[in-house]
Amino acid sequence: MSYSSLTRLPAGAVDLSKISTDSTQGFADKGPSKKKGGKKSGKSGGRMKDVGKAALAALGPELADLQECFWAEGASGGKRRILLVLQGMDTAGKGGVLRKAVGLVDPQGVAITAFKSPTEEELANDFLWRIRRALPPAGYIGVFDRSHYEDVLIQRVWGLAPPDEIERRYDAINEFEAELTASGFTIIKCMLHISPEAQKERLAARLDDPTRHWKYDPGDIDDRARWSEYAAAYETALSRTNTDAAPWHVIPSDKKWYRNFVAAHLLLEHLRAMDLKWPKAAFDVEVEKARLAASVVR
Repeated sequence: MSYSSLTRLPAGAVDLSKISTDSTQGFADKGPSKKKGGKKSGKSGGRMKDVGKAALAALGPELADLQECFWAEGASGGKRRILLVLQGMDTAGKGGVLRKAVGLVDPQGVAITAFKSPTEEELANDFLWRIRRALPPAGYIGVFDRSHYEDVLIQRVWGLAPPDEIERRYDAINEFEAELTASGFTIIKCMLHISPEAQKERLAARLDDPTRHWKYDPGDIDDRARWSEYAAAYETALSRTNTDAAPWHVIPSDKKWYRNFVAAHLLLEHLRAMDLKWPKAAFDVEVEKARLAASVVR
């Protein structure tokens, strides 16, 4: 099953209300849940969750091997890089994908950037200035927890930039991403698609657990009140920046196990498509074997 094809957003206008938030399509699609919040009740839902977690763990060995080969290529002069962009409403699971999916590979070869509100220095430059500074080195998997898309999402919803500037940024993003892919980047853009009901449950869970209060931000309720405006901003951004060079993938995210599995599978599929090869030794292997055999520790 190709989850790249399954989750790839078709060209044209986007209507997020027509895209399921709780599907398990490609894994075991049981159709939309009838229970509010996107959770299936009963033992069957629990079994599927357990199977999904096991399937995610099973991806680990191959994913780690390919990532190590990719890193070795970069350390040997290769130019290729991967950029995984994670976008979604609050509680959609960007942190979960980092821990459960990206966490399957060697952290030494991963560069993670979590973009917060821009600083005064960042605001004094073009919106892509701070993005360029955070791009990963060759051989690395770079992960953006939020990204340059915040500048056409939150800034549009809250009126932090004028409409003509927001309009300019769509084309600027497309040009920027085309530039990256031409220079050896593989860009994997994931919109983690969550329902308002599932978000409400997750926010309530944070409030009910003192060990998770640090994860709760009162501003999340302000953003939640503008859900329809955010949806419209996402639909425009997705449709305007869904290019052949850097297509969007929309991942149903009401079920955490499925979200994590699909994100890991997308990364795996893109690494497989690179047809990676281990770098050849820059020395005579047989000579070095002989030297090692004859070596004496003093």
